[in-house]
This record gives sequence, C-alpha cells and structure tokens, in this order.
Amino acid sequence: MPKRIWLSAPFVLLIFTALVATRSEGKLETIEQIIPGVWFRQGDLAQYGHCNNIVIEMKDYLIVVDANFPSGARATMADVKKVSSKPVKYVFDTHHHGDHAYGNSIWTASGATTLAYKGVAEEMKRYEPARWQESAKQRKDVRDLNQATVEPPKQTFDKTPFVLEDGTRRVEFHFLGWAHTRGDGFVYLPKEQILCTGDAVANGPYNYTADGNVGNWPKVIQAAQKLNATRVLPGHGEPGGREVLAGQERFMTELQKAVKSAIGQGKKLEDLVEKKDSKPVKTSLQLPDSVKHWVGPSLPAQVQDTYEEIAQGKPHGEIMGGK
Repeated sequence: MPKRIWLSAPFVLLIFTALVATRSEGKLETIEQIIPGVWFRQGDLAQYGHCNNIVIEMKDYLIVVDANFPSGARATMADVKKVSSKPVKYVFDTHHHGDHAYGNSIWTASGATTLAYKGVAEEMKRYEPARWQESAKQRKDVRDLNQATVEPPKQTFDKTPFVLEDGTRRVEFHFLGWAHTRGDGFVYLPKEQILCTGDAVANGPYNYTADGNVGNWPKVIQAAQKLNATRVLPGHGEPGGREVLAGQERFMTELQKAVKSAIGQGKKLEDLVEKKDSKPVKTSLQLPDSVKHWVGPSLPAQVQDTYEEIAQGKPHGEIMGGK
C-alpha cells in the first residue's frame, strides 16, 4: 500500500472536486425522464456525496443503476415512487466504491436483488472492511446501518453481456475491461441506444484514478464507443451524447501521454507534483484545452497515480490493492 493519506475512501476525494464543479449544474437530487420508461437522477456529489442513478422500466418491474450511499438510496427510492408504481427488482452496482454500492443493504431490505459483474465483489474483498469503517467515521448514513462492512452484491455474473429482457425491453450489462476499477460495469439499452457508464466515464472532472488502470482506460472507452450509443448517462455529471465518451477517452489519453513525456525528459514525481501533508495538491503538468472539461482539483492526484503506474509497470489499482 503506498504512503497516501486516505480521505476515508475514493468518493470523498471526489467531493472536493465537486465543490468546484457541480455547483454550476442544475437539477441536482431530482429525477427526470430521458425517454419514456428511462429516468436519470443526478446526485449532489458536493453536498451529499451521491452518485447519479438511472431507473429503467421493464414490463413488470424496474431496474436501478447503482445503489448509491445509504442516504442516496433512500432519496432515489422516494423519487422512483414518483414516476412508477412498479417494484424495483434489480439494483446494478457499476463498481465497488461507496457512493455506488454502500446502499446495497437498503435496496435488498426493500426486496430488490443487487447485481454486479464478479469483479465488483472481488474488489470489495480487496478493500473492505477498511474503507467502510473509514467512511462510517465520517458519514452518519453509513454509521447508522450498524454493519461491519458493505453488503456485497447478491448476484454476480462473469460472462458478458449479462442480459435481462422481457419482450418490452432488452437491457445488457457489459464488462469491457479495467478502467476506473477492476469491476467496471456498463448498462446498455440497444434499441434505445442508451449507455449507462458508472464512473468509467464521467461528464466533468470526477475521475478517481487510484484504483484504476490508466493505461487501459482509453481502450475500455473505445470498446464502449462500439456499442453505438447516442445517449450517455454517466456516474457523475450531466447526461450527454457520444461527445462524453470521446472527451473522457481523450482526457485519459492526454493524461498518460503528458506523464510519459515528462518521464522521458527525466522528470521525477516531485518535479511534477507538489504535496502538502503527504497529499498531492498541485501539479506543474498542463493538459491541452481540448480536455479542460475533465480537468479539476484532482489533477495532481491523477498525475501522481499515472506516474506511479508507468514507473512501476503495473496498473495503479494493483499498486493500491495487490493482484
């Protein structure tokens, strides 16, 4: 484990980013229809640490994308009741981070089945219960559950895509490779050409790279682009179109390119990243204006993670959590 001061868990770092980024965005903590039978709920990351949720209507039930934090799960449940009387049957964890999975037990207590790619459960085994316990020190909603650790997904799959269909709608759950985490899941509606990306693709400066594979990240997004979605619903940030995938791919590519170039010039990590109390706070590295939408206060940490990944020749998530 590297000598990094953890802010309890990945999502807490994102909150600091969100203080700058999300306040200019509207419709936080509200649910809106994307198309008939598909709704998007943009979580307030800055104030509550919440991720986005997507609700998909099937013939007799609903699918919710991401369990959120416990408070986010309860808020999403309340909003779901405003748009449909159907029960939530499945809740899909796109990955293991707290703002996407710590509400699992809230959903299963209501009768839903939590679902994920097998890599999500494996990542939980790597990092829990340490992250849960750190989160409980800072978050009342986690603490009040009185659980020793996160509840893992009740159902996992290892062959991709995993498909749910009932004659009215086909929903595909894809694992396209290691990007943000080793368990990254995408949800694709082929008829509607809608793609839910979790945190493998964000619409703005929300990329947490410590558990990631920066070198492979663009390849995962390129695979996602082949699904030919016209609407992209990210784990953080506003809904968008194909440009969100293209921008995210470009950002990860430019980040790695810039760090590689600096290493090639003989620069050390301390030449690129300034730290305060062991935390990256400033970087001398500049990325092109074409990716500025994805650049924010987390850039120093992203540069450090990418530098360590290249220098050690293995994904940063492996540096953090082992193989």
